[in-house]
Order: sequence, then C-alpha cells, then structure tokens
Amino acid sequence: MCGIAGLVDWPTTDLAVAARAMSDRIAHRGPDGDGLYLTEEAPVRAALVHRRLAIIDLSTEANQPFVKDGIALVYNGELYNYKQLRAELESHGVRFRTASDTEVVLEAWRFGGEAWLRRFRGMFALALLEQATGRLVLARDHFGIKPLFVAERGKGLAFASELKALRTVLGDVEVDPTAIAASLLYYWVPESHCAIRGVEKLPAGCWAEKRPGQPLRVHRYFDPVEELGHRDQGIEAEELTAILEDSVSAHLIADVPVSTFLSGGLDSSLVTALARRENEAIDAYTIGFRPEDQKLEAMPDDLAHARIVARQFGVKLHEIEIAPDVVGMLPSMVDALDEPIGDPAAMNTVLICRAAREAGVKVLLSGMGADELFGGYRKHYACLLAARYRKAPRAARAVLEGAVDKLPVAVGSRGLRSVRFAKRFVSFASLAEEPAFRRSYTQYEPAELQDLLQPHLAPHVQTLVDEHARIYNSTGFDDPVNRMCMTDLQLFLVGLNLTYTDRSSMAASTEVRVPYVDIEVARAAFRATGAQKINGRSRKDILKRAAAGILPDQIVNRPKGLFSVPLRAWVRRDLAEMVDDLLPNGVLVNDGYIRRETLEQLIRSDRSGAADRSKEIWHLLTLEEWMRQINRDTPVGALSSDASVDVATRTSNP
Repeated sequence: MCGIAGLVDWPTTDLAVAARAMSDRIAHRGPDGDGLYLTEEAPVRAALVHRRLAIIDLSTEANQPFVKDGIALVYNGELYNYKQLRAELESHGVRFRTASDTEVVLEAWRFGGEAWLRRFRGMFALALLEQATGRLVLARDHFGIKPLFVAERGKGLAFASELKALRTVLGDVEVDPTAIAASLLYYWVPESHCAIRGVEKLPAGCWAEKRPGQPLRVHRYFDPVEELGHRDQGIEAEELTAILEDSVSAHLIADVPVSTFLSGGLDSSLVTALARRENEAIDAYTIGFRPEDQKLEAMPDDLAHARIVARQFGVKLHEIEIAPDVVGMLPSMVDALDEPIGDPAAMNTVLICRAAREAGVKVLLSGMGADELFGGYRKHYACLLAARYRKAPRAARAVLEGAVDKLPVAVGSRGLRSVRFAKRFVSFASLAEEPAFRRSYTQYEPAELQDLLQPHLAPHVQTLVDEHARIYNSTGFDDPVNRMCMTDLQLFLVGLNLTYTDRSSMAASTEVRVPYVDIEVARAAFRATGAQKINGRSRKDILKRAAAGILPDQIVNRPKGLFSVPLRAWVRRDLAEMVDDLLPNGVLVNDGYIRRETLEQLIRSDRSGAADRSKEIWHLLTLEEWMRQINRDTPVGALSSDASVDVATRTSNP
C-alpha cells in the first residue's frame, strides 16, 4: 500500500517542485520511502512520485518509481497472485531482479498489456509511463478498492491517490454542485462525481491511456454486470467456504505482521478464524465506547462477542475503548477523508489502525464487503418486507404510519433503537421497489432535500435520483435481492465503505485488506440466489451456512452489529455547541447552499426527540468543515498525529 501522484505535460515551469508538493501532501500513505521519476525530454515532460509503505519485498530494490527497460511505474496496492503470474512470465523468458509484486505488474503489462489486468487478483491503482512513446497508462482494480483521481488541463494531465494532492497543483478550485447535492443525499460522493469541479475518479475496472498532445481515453476491462449478472443459479455452502478460505489465505501474503479487525460479528469473525488457520500468531483489534455513550445510542455489545471469538481460536485481542474529543478531531478527520463523507465509522477505522500501527502492525484484514455481496444489511431485508407491506390496504398503512410518526426516538438518556428503525421503515415502505431501496439508505426524500437546498441546487437532486434508478434497473438480475447487492457493489461499497476505509487507514499509515471484495468471492456471491442470501428473516444465509462448521452458533446467528459510533450522544452532548456556532451562520448557509430555516427546523426536531436527525447533523458538520477547508491556504494537521482522543487499550492473551 502506498501513495502515487504524477504530472504529464502539466502547465508548470518547475515540474519537480510541483510533483514533490503533491508527494508531500500524501506522505502519510507511505512513511517508508519516497521517490521521484522526472523526464523533461521529448516526447513528454513527466514526473511520477511515490510514497512507500513497505509490505512485500522490503528491500530498497523494490522502491518506486520502479524503472526497468524503458518503462517507469508507480503502483499503489497489492497483487495477491503475483507469485503465480511471475512463474508464468518466467516460463516465457521474463527475468526478474526483485521479489516484489511491483515488478510483476510492470512485466505483466509489457508482456500482455491490458488483457493481463483481468488476471490481477488484488487491489491496485497504477500509473505506467512508456519512455519511448511518452504514453501514460492508468489503471484501477476491479471494484475500486484503491482510489485514483485525475485532472486534465490543456494538453496536460495530473493524477493522484488523494484529491488533496491534486489540489496542490490545481490552484483555485470550484466546488461541484451535483457532488454537494450527492453528499447530502447519500452522505458520500458517488464514483461518478467528484467534489471538485474538473476532477474525475478513474472508474473501477477501467484503464486509461494518454498519448502526448491527446486527451485521456478511458477503457473498461471489467464490467460487473456483464461478468457477474444473470449467473444466480445457486451455490453450495461447502464451495463458498473453500473460496473464502482461498481468499483469506491469499490476502495474508506479506513480509510484515498481519492482524484483523474483529467486531464479533459474522464477517470479521469468519475472516479471523480462517486467518488463524493459516497464521497461528495472528492477533486482532476491536473497539468499544463508554457505557453512557452506548446507552443513548442503544448500541449492541460487540466487545463481548469479540472476546468469545478470540478465546475460541486462541487469538490475542487488543480492545480499544475510546472517548474521542470529536470537536478537536473533526477537522483532521474531514481533511483525511478528502471529500465530504458523513459516516462517523471512519473514526473507528483510523483509531484501530493507529493502535495497530503503534504496536508495529502495518496490515489489517477487514470483514468489509460481505454485507453488500451477500445481502446482510437491514435495508435488504426491510425492502423485501416493504414489498409485502405495500400489499396492505392504504388506509391501514396510513394509520400505522401516523402512529409511528408520533413516537419519540429517545426517552431521557436512553435511545429507542426499535423506534428509529420503525420510523426509517415507514419512510420508504410504501414506495415502489427502486425508490424504496434508494430511500432505505439515503438521508432524505428527494423533495425533503430540495427543500433544504437553495433553489439553484435543487435540480441536481433529480440527476442523482435518475442515476440511481439507471444503475438499479440495469443490474442483470431478476430477483430483488441480487438487484440490491449489485447496486450496492457499484454505489455504496465503492462510494462510501471502500473510500473511507482507504483514507482513514492510510491516515494512520496502515493497509486494510478486504478478502470479501475479491474477484473470486464476488463470482461466488452472485452465483447465490436471492433466496440463498435472505432466507426468511435470516440475512446472509448462505454465508452463515458456509461459516457454520467454523464459528460458534452464537456468533453465526447473532443479530448484525453496527461498526458505528455513539453518534446521538456526540451530537446531543459533545457537538451541541459546535452545531449552534457553525451551522446556522456557516459557509453552507451564507454562501447559498442550504436554507437556514430548514436547517434550524431539522436541529429542533432532533433535540426535541421527535426524530433522530443525528446522522444528518453530523454530516452537515462534516460538510461545513470541508467547505471551510477548501477556502484555506494551509492544510489541516495530519490525523495520525492527532492527540485529541482518550484511548484505553486492553490486551487479552489466548
């Protein structure tokens, strides 16, 4: 895992200075080394920079930019099948001088070009410069695990792992209005948009080429709908188990220690158990919060379940109980996330990664992706339930919805989780299938968001609604469960979860690997029928059956936990003054993005207990801070050195 950036024919007088400024802005992604490749000679002026987090082949011979026989490469990620590909290339006479996966990437491209991208098993974003022709090639992994931002100016191009690096060479920037509307609707910015106008994200499963004097041309080498759609003929649990075992084993390849996230839920527990089979020394990290915070949020006790798994498999467990100064941490968190992302779970990730890094761990395995691929979210079951609910008489539904609307979401210091779920359900249950699914995980009804936004931004909401409908209705599946899962793969997983995981883990100079977001696991997941994924009230049922002979029943069948934070407690207590100080008279209001009166009504409804708007308020705070940072000349301090967190770490030995 690393950070990459570069400039090709960019309009600047000093290419090296500009490239080093980009590199400095992403230094957190690679503290183990940095390098610069520079050419000022025809046919192209180019600079490639790399920040290294050394994980495979720790020797300096594997440092980047990696230059060999007329090709210069900067590469961020891991190629888990690089040993197999290397052996095949060697059989064709290719000679290697390192033991790195980086050199395999370079030689695979030289040997077979874009056809070999399909054969890569891993996570990657790369840039490759052919010295003789001046052609620049960019590529990104199948599912967008690793990021790559691109901007064109005149006949020049700039790229980087993070948006903040691009901003060092872009000068004055403009905010993209559709992206701001998207951020409010989803609480993240989809891959088809970028918060800065004129910047794009290279799509997942794509490669691109730029020849001197020509614009960037983007090509697709992997289309999830074409490759995975219409294949839901069923899969046996035993076969899925074997595929998962193989994926976890592949994701353990490293020349440094590897640990796991362990929440005590099905997904992370299965990864931990399978990893323990391969590596007896593996340990795990879990996170908890103060009891008073958990009470108001009505959060499940994940620590107890994590301890059960750790004892069962003899895994050393590091328990991190945090009480963060969220007011002090918010600015650096927003800076780390790059775009306005309103999921506070990013704090959990960075704090776990920081604790692991301080203990000498560079790599963590995560259970992320299982819910999207196997139908594990509450929204998936709720949308199936909604299809039955819509068959009830309209009058009966109206009575029920009216009664639910009057219920409070909290009584005193205790949150009412079931009421929050009921209110969310009735907000979408009467809608048709696609809009019901969209509403099940977005923050606002389109009309409600249009009422919050100033009139000139309101039309952008419909653009986003139409985009969601187009993706949902083109998934290549007939059953609603796989339609939801394929939509999540293309929107929710890459747009939110993989994005915040990359930024928050790399802010702590730590690599997070995701064995469920693997090409072979994805193929298996979309062979499963909808009924295998949601069987009655059992979500991820095929995954549970695959884990049944490995994990204890109380882990396999426990209700889904939440990799979240005590958000209501933070918004009502820690952040209350910040909300009052920043939001009603902040940039979002004063620069004409949102309406003050609608914002104030949203805050009042949350504080009265009539509705739970803590998530919306949190995101508005993050968006406000992001807008303020856009206008600053001086970057916010690095999150990895932030000291505004009270952390208690306990370690239990097996």
